[in-house]
Amino acid sequence: MSHSLSYNRYTLKNFNLFGGFNNGVSNSISLNNTLARVSIDNPTFPRRGSNISLSVNLTPPYSLFSEKRNNFEYVEFNKWMLDASFFMNLAGNLVLNTRAHFGFLNNYNSKTSIGPFERFRLGGNGLGGANIFVGTDYIGLRGYDDESVINNPDPTLINTGGVAYNKFVMEARYLISPNPAATIYGLTFLEAGNSFGSYDRYNPFKLYRSGGVGVRIFMAAFGLLGFDYGWRFDDVPGRPEMKRGQFHFMIGQQIR
Repeated sequence: MSHSLSYNRYTLKNFNLFGGFNNGVSNSISLNNTLARVSIDNPTFPRRGSNISLSVNLTPPYSLFSEKRNNFEYVEFNKWMLDASFFMNLAGNLVLNTRAHFGFLNNYNSKTSIGPFERFRLGGNGLGGANIFVGTDYIGLRGYDDESVINNPDPTLINTGGVAYNKFVMEARYLISPNPAATIYGLTFLEAGNSFGSYDRYNPFKLYRSGGVGVRIFMAAFGLLGFDYGWRFDDVPGRPEMKRGQFHFMIGQQIR
C-alpha cells in the first residue's frame, strides 16, 4: 500500500489551458491511495506473474459545503483507477501478456458538473501532450491519433478529455536478445478502448479496435524504447483525416 498527499497551484494569465478558464488561480489538494500486488519474475521481460493496482485519488468534498462555489478555485474530484496485467509463458521465449485498464472520474455532488481537471485522454502512444499541467492521464491506443478517441456530447469539452475510460490489450511477445545490456523483444498486439465525456454515454462494449506489430529495446543508458506500427479497425466520428495505419514511438515503461 502507498499513500501520498499532493498540492498543485495553477496561476493563469491569458493562457487557454482549457475552455472557460483563462485567467485566475486554481488549487488542487488531493490524497492518493494505492493498493498493488506485483508477482512478475522479471521487470524487463516478464514470463509469468501479474501486476495489479487499484488506486483512488481524493480531494476534499467542497461542493457538499457550497454548491455556488467557483469550480476552478478549488479543484474537486474523486478518481478511481484499476490496472491489471497478466503474463503467461506459452513456449520457450514466447509470452502472452493480457491487460485490462479502467478509470472513473467523479465529483461528490450530483448537482455540480465534473470539472476539466484530471481527465483521461486516449489515443496514440500515450506520452502526453497539451494539458500536462492539469493532472491529465494519457492512455495510448495504437493505430489512432494522439488524444483522438473520445465520446463527448459537450462541444466545449471535446478537447478536455473523458470522465471514464476502459482499455483491453492482448500482446504476444518474443524474446530476441536476452543480453542485459541490450534486451530486445518483438511483439504483436490487439487492443481496444474508448473514453467517455459523460456517464450517460458510458458503454464498456463500445470500443475502438486496432492491431499491429512492434519491437522493444531496453538499454541501461536509455531505458526502454519502443517502436510500433498500429492499424485501426474503426473510424472515429469527426476525424475523417486520420490515417488508417500509424507508426508510434514510445519511451519508458508504460503502465497503461
